Amino acid sequence: MPAHAALGLDGFNRLTDRQRMHLLFEVCSSTIWARRVLAAAPFRDVDALLDRADRVLAELPDAEIDAALDGHPRIGGRVDNPTSAREQASVATAGDDVRAELAAKNREYEDMFGYVYLVCASGRTAEELLAILTDRLANDAETERRVMRSELAKINRLRLQRLLSKETA
Repeated sequence: MPAHAALGLDGFNRLTDRQRMHLLFEVCSSTIWARRVLAAAPFRDVDALLDRADRVLAELPDAEIDAALDGHPRIGGRVDNPTSAREQASVATAGDDVRAELAAKNREYEDMFGYVYLVCASGRTAEELLAILTDRLANDAETERRVMRSELAKINRLRLQRLLSKETA
């Protein structure tokens, strides 16, 4: 029998507002997003939580999306948190040439769009991430903003699902 149990939705709902806020902020570094998601708690099921998270994100102004992006390191850059490290694990073992090209194209992307290249990296190789980045450099600013918001929603959903299935003390 394991010493720890998965948090699950019931466990999440039983936490204090402060504890839930802390966990939600780890999912997305927008305090407004976390507060607005939390305002709908307790959640009747996981889909209700995920739907709320998506709706809140879709309604956030660009300035708050930029705050959410602050919590995401560059793909292939220095990773300072375990969540991003897990999501970008394939990049850490990529060849020097791929990592160098990622770094160069990340700079190009940031110069072009004004924010970090964001992609749901989980399960993707460094080469795939580089190819996606290369393709997205051809987007106009409006299209790219939509794509980035979509990727942020995917990341938030994945992180919420992991949060609910992670073991707790």
